[in-house]
Amino acid sequence: MYHDIVAAADEDSSGFPGRDAATYKVNRELFEEHLRAIAARQPAGRGAPHTDVLITFDDGGASALTAADSLERHGFVGHFFVTTNYIGTPGFVHEHDIRELRRRGHAVGSHSCSHPLRMGHCPRPQLLDEWTRSRQRLEDVLGEPVRVASIPGGDFAPQVAEAAAHAGFTRLFTSEPTREEWHASGLTLVGRYTIRRWTTAETIAGLMSGAWLPCARQAIAWNARKMSKRLGGKQYLKVRKLLLRHGDDVRWGDRSG
Repeated sequence: MYHDIVAAADEDSSGFPGRDAATYKVNRELFEEHLRAIAARQPAGRGAPHTDVLITFDDGGASALTAADSLERHGFVGHFFVTTNYIGTPGFVHEHDIRELRRRGHAVGSHSCSHPLRMGHCPRPQLLDEWTRSRQRLEDVLGEPVRVASIPGGDFAPQVAEAAAHAGFTRLFTSEPTREEWHASGLTLVGRYTIRRWTTAETIAGLMSGAWLPCARQAIAWNARKMSKRLGGKQYLKVRKLLLRHGDDVRWGDRSG
């Protein structure tokens, strides 16, 4: 699970601004190292590398086409999940970018309308609205059905999956650090490993091979974040606001003020 691919010291050029968001933005040169590490781990004789790995990008940042250029050089196909309220705004993809991604063979899906940070705590009417409107927006742009989505903030709960299924999605990407797929509410759920700006190519290679240490580190970090959201309640959003600093202008979908 990637977010934005950016030049060094230019994190706010793509996606959501702020210090916390910047930790998910990977330098272009490092991203190329990651792709080489992934390609090297593909089993010989099984066709193009993209047949055995899913590389996803959340938020819909303006760097999507830059990421697509790199993916294509290495033979990969990406999944790009768009926060539809931000289409055409500074730092995010425009409609023509979304169409270009599809024209080039990449998958495009929803990342909700407004990116609630604690989506699993949103009331059911909001969940239905987030999934339904975002799917319709993307279908209007692409002129084709959109059936795949990813959960903003990684805050999974059964009601999130149920609402996504009700909105017409069939596959939902989570932030659970697992290779396994599972099912809920008629959806196929897919876990992902979270990539940060400091993730090394060696770690990528370890995750690809299922090595114990990098996989365990992912599980520990993810469960710690889940616990913080669960125990922190609305205080979690206030802490996040402090961390974001100059990202205070972002109105997350579950932030009332």
